[in-house]
Amino acid sequence: MTATTQTTGRPCIAASRVEGTTVYNDRGDKLGSIDDLVIDKVSGQVRYATLEFGGFLGMGTDRYPVPWQLLTYDTERDGYVVPLDKAQLDRAPKYGMGEDPEFNDTYGRRVHDYYGVAID
Repeated sequence: MTATTQTTGRPCIAASRVEGTTVYNDRGDKLGSIDDLVIDKVSGQVRYATLEFGGFLGMGTDRYPVPWQLLTYDTERDGYVVPLDKAQLDRAPKYGMGEDPEFNDTYGRRVHDYYGVAID
């Protein structure tokens, strides 16, 4: 199945509607859901979708900042698709619930380097 991006109708969406959206990998496996968005204060661009992954019933889950450009919205799945598997995500940069990483340039390079994505 090819991921498709909605391009007609509403090209923008409120962050509150993105939060909670399911994230799948290319094979259709559910990886988790979007917990939050990280926005660059200067450019206004979304830098990361923080994926909630792991744990059980919301307990012990970690947050994984995934570069926004890795996510593709799939209208058929009504969720986002990322080119990652659970093992890749498990080794990715993460932080626990209630932690607040400093989203500075050093942290951004670490996250982007892990995923092999250039920083915009």
